[in-house]
Amino acid sequence: MPDEIYVSTDVEADGPIPGPHSMLSLASVAYRADKTVVDEFTVNLAPLPGAAPHVRTMAWWEGHPEALARARQDPEDPATAVPRYAKWLRKLPGRVVFVGQPAGYDFMWVYWYLMRFHGDSPFGHSALDVKTYAMALLKRDYRDCVKGALPAAWADALPHTHVALDDAREQGAMFCNMLRHNGAPGA
Repeated sequence: MPDEIYVSTDVEADGPIPGPHSMLSLASVAYRADKTVVDEFTVNLAPLPGAAPHVRTMAWWEGHPEALARARQDPEDPATAVPRYAKWLRKLPGRVVFVGQPAGYDFMWVYWYLMRFHGDSPFGHSALDVKTYAMALLKRDYRDCVKGALPAAWADALPHTHVALDDAREQGAMFCNMLRHNGAPGA
């Protein structure tokens, strides 16, 4: 059976949900359990027709102008970019597992865009949440498993910038460190 490939994924968006709002940027870093990077994918997306930025989300972006500017560079039409992303996922050398932090947010966007612009999802309906995995490993309440409360050994010296590719790298490395801590096969 092929190895699982952990696809650490981060999105940046201009609102809380897809459809009325748009995904601005999508990035995935494909990791083996031992933290080997298999490949990376990143794309900035053009806004959806008829969608509009959400007031509260854009107020949050005011505190991160450089990251927003990066998410708006060279946007591509989702109708061409998302099928290219699905093709990239299918070419990875193993069974893909979506990894997000929070998976409930990032997966919602990725799944919606995959279904809308590609017609299916290489991930199926499943997503693995880093914070939930931390909760299980540490035997703590979910809300107590924020990044700053996690063991320092789980964090690599990688930036968290709200640029999708940076954040996908950071959370993917942390997830692989958590796999190793748990004694997962191949970690």
